[in-house]
Amino acid sequence: MYPNIETERIHCGLSQEELSEKIGITRKCYYNWQTSGRIPASKISEMADLFDCSTDYLLGRSDVRKYAVRIQRL
Repeated sequence: MYPNIETERIHCGLSQEELSEKIGITRKCYYNWQTSGRIPASKISEMADLFDCSTDYLLGRSDVRKYAVRIQRL
């Protein structure tokens, strides 16, 4: 349902089971989330932090993996 999550998982060299352990769920729960598309916002945020990317990218709302931070000078 969210191919960017799988892309990032594979890019980081993690199995589904390893990713599941890192975010505190079972592999079966991870599989169910991927097929149903119902992933809690807190877990999307955890995965974005783990993969160092935006939540919008993980959800397929953006093609931009990570947004640049713009610092404004005073």
